[in-house]
Formats: sequence, C-alpha cells, structure tokens
Amino acid sequence: MDIPAIQKPVLGLYDRLMWESISSKAMRLQKCRECGQFRYPPGPTCSFCLSLKFDWELISGQAIIWSWVIFHRQYLEAYPTPYNVISIQLKEGPLMFSNLVGPTPTGSWIGELVNICYDDIGGDFILPRFRLR
Repeated sequence: MDIPAIQKPVLGLYDRLMWESISSKAMRLQKCRECGQFRYPPGPTCSFCLSLKFDWELISGQAIIWSWVIFHRQYLEAYPTPYNVISIQLKEGPLMFSNLVGPTPTGSWIGELVNICYDDIGGDFILPRFRLR
C-alpha cells in the first residue's frame, strides 16, 4: 500500500534552522542567552524572560512520555490507523508531540524514557520520532 507523503512544513524565519538540524539528524533548539531556557517551538522571544537573544543548541535527544493516545480513526491520509501520538518532555525542558516507533510499552506509557530517532519518511523529509530507551 502506498502511503501518501506527509506535507512538509512551511519554513519561517524562526524554525528553518530547527528543520535543517533535524534533516542532518542532530536536532537543535533555541536556547535563551539570558536565562538558559530552551524554546519549542522556535520564536522571536523567550517565553520565560522575554529576551530576544538566543543560540541554537544541540539537544540530548532524551525525553520522558507525559501522555499518549492510539488513534483508531483516520484523520490524515498519511497516517493509516492505528497510529500513536505521544506528548514528551525533552530533558532540556520543552514539551512536544511526536510518535513512538518500535516496540510499545504494555500498560500505560506515561513515565517511559525515550530517545530521539530520525525517521526518513521519503521525499527528502525527516521527522523526529522517539523510541523506548
């Protein structure tokens, strides 16, 4: 079965470098120069101290699952059912949504430790996903 391609994001001023780092399989996020907080999604100011100063820093790729769901209804053509969505907190602090790939935990997934992996989904496009540690 051919799976339709996932639509690539429209790259803006603040997220282009993040997607380029994902494409090179070394995800970077903005880190505030004033207070040291990492930001996701990327943006012009720090949501903690409102500083405009930041650097792009490599993340560890370590995270913990905060929440999860398995969808049994198809909403997007590129995601045939069943598929999962996880909410994770990166070791650096930000929360993000992704998918768990590989073996899945039995019972609740909350609190499971995961590491980033890079999924080449075709069309020269890579998504950050996560695997159990």
